[in-house]
Amino acid sequence: MIPIFLIFFPLICGLLFLFLSGEKVKHLALISSLISLILSAYTWIQFNNSPESVLLKADYAWIPSFGVHFSVAVDGISLLLVLLTNLLFPLILLSSFNKSYPQYFYTLTMLMQSALLGVFTATDGFLFYVFWESALIPIYFICLLWGGENRAKITFKFFAYTLFGSLLMLIAFIAVYLKTPGTHSFSINALYQAGSLLSVTEQSWIFLAIFVAFAIKMPIFPFHTWQPNTYTTAPTQGTMLLAGIMLKMGAYGLIRWLIPLVPLGFQKWGFTAIVLSVIGIIYASCLALVQKDFKRLIAYSSIAHVGLISAGILCFNLQGLQGGLFQMFSHGLIIVGLFFIGDILSSRTGTQTMTELGGIVNHAPEFSKWFLIILLGSIAFPLTNGFVGEFLLLNGLYQYKPLLCFFGGFTVILGAVYMLKSYQTLMLGESNIYKAAGAQNFKDLTRTETAVLLPIAILILILGVYPSPLLKMTEPSVQLLLQNLKMSIP
Repeated sequence: MIPIFLIFFPLICGLLFLFLSGEKVKHLALISSLISLILSAYTWIQFNNSPESVLLKADYAWIPSFGVHFSVAVDGISLLLVLLTNLLFPLILLSSFNKSYPQYFYTLTMLMQSALLGVFTATDGFLFYVFWESALIPIYFICLLWGGENRAKITFKFFAYTLFGSLLMLIAFIAVYLKTPGTHSFSINALYQAGSLLSVTEQSWIFLAIFVAFAIKMPIFPFHTWQPNTYTTAPTQGTMLLAGIMLKMGAYGLIRWLIPLVPLGFQKWGFTAIVLSVIGIIYASCLALVQKDFKRLIAYSSIAHVGLISAGILCFNLQGLQGGLFQMFSHGLIIVGLFFIGDILSSRTGTQTMTELGGIVNHAPEFSKWFLIILLGSIAFPLTNGFVGEFLLLNGLYQYKPLLCFFGGFTVILGAVYMLKSYQTLMLGESNIYKAAGAQNFKDLTRTETAVLLPIAILILILGVYPSPLLKMTEPSVQLLLQNLKMSIP
């Protein structure tokens, strides 16, 4: 019953917020997100005590005539994403306390949390698709209602891209569903069995259709064109939801649904997918080098880091998968911290153009300190969580093809260049903050802002020194996936 409660608790809370108003809504939203986090920690304890515990599974007939079940479960892989989701939501909501959002905003965020948790726990293909689409609707309205200039046009492009990919995924799922033996079923195991029996040509088409859906969501080159404008235009909390959690849906889908579903299609097209991911790393890193807007720089940085995550996962070896999962968690923490830093800069000065700022360290030493720690995690500095994830990913790429590892490593080199350059421009040098339009003074962090950045910085350091708990959590499930794939591919 635990997965059921994890999914429906934020859903019920979000619907209740529609009938409330005033400042109390944001406090209730924060409290509800903290309850979800506590429940996630309890789930982790239950999982460690007994990975096969019935408390971590639930299966109810939903549409029996079509073989659709409300089937959810938590294993090591899904638990990692559940923990990430429920850890980031309190931080994202806390970061909104200096904004004036109505109760509809908090309703939408709670609905999105429910849908994301459903994506990461669903073990029925139709249910997975329902949650996948359900997560799109709240973020669409968050970006549309509270976004910046040209938000209608930019948000519609994001919606259209994602909806097109989702349609391809649904068609592919239905094609495999119709091949399930006997009474057709959308059960993940039934789909695995049916998919592995398809011909190489059939599996190839299924692979390409589903891969496009996941590649758009992450995004992977050349399906990334919606991302920079959307990230720049969306409100900060919307960008945090998109970059910190929502893009992980695509990476999770590669591991849970795509590769085990059509192993021969993966064998034929996996190398092409890895090459596209590596191209995206270099392409996005080069674009990040020339950005003047800090938020846009982070957007391109995210494409580069996600490209490495995708490439490592698609190598489908132990190091690549473990690195991909660990880096998904690490990237979520780091990117939320960076976007919040961008929000602080914008709210204090009225601009995110880096050349208009400078010398902030002289006015805000606390802000500069936490910014530096989060930045070091982003550039994979040793003893930070980013180093652990990217080391494992590059290890997995090297085992697959050393040349790809060479090009994939540019995410570390170029990332260090553009991130350290941005820190130097913003924090060091001559004090230019009074040149920014509307900036009268740059105050140091408030208590609320510290409460957001401090946990992120601490986790970046703890996971960099002691990554074992997360790696041990996911390893049994990863080993099982590898074992099953070896049996499926001649």
